[in-house]
Amino acid sequence: MFELDVPYAREHLRVRLPEQDVAGVLRGHQNEYKRDGTQEELIESALDAPFASPTLEELAQGKRGIVVISSDHTRPVPSKVTMPILLRRIHEAAPDARVRILVATGMHRSSTHEELLH
Repeated sequence: MFELDVPYAREHLRVRLPEQDVAGVLRGHQNEYKRDGTQEELIESALDAPFASPTLEELAQGKRGIVVISSDHTRPVPSKVTMPILLRRIHEAAPDARVRILVATGMHRSSTHEELLH
């Protein structure tokens, strides 16, 4: 019997399959990546030089209503790092705009208050 622990939410799930049903295991090397700068610095740098797009500030300028779509608690997105930066930059470019945050739950259950804060 093939067994593998798979990260899931804040825990791990044990997967058990018959050996004949396993063609192989792909393992990521993302934990070996060494970044240059803090998360905040990387986000600021990416927003300063977007790929094939105007900057966030250019897109926000003069707008009265802005919707920011955010991943829900099921995705490993550091929203607690990215959201303050996005909101600051939007408000600097469009101080009078009404900004709404849409949490994209898809077919998942709604996020709890604690999950939204996290």
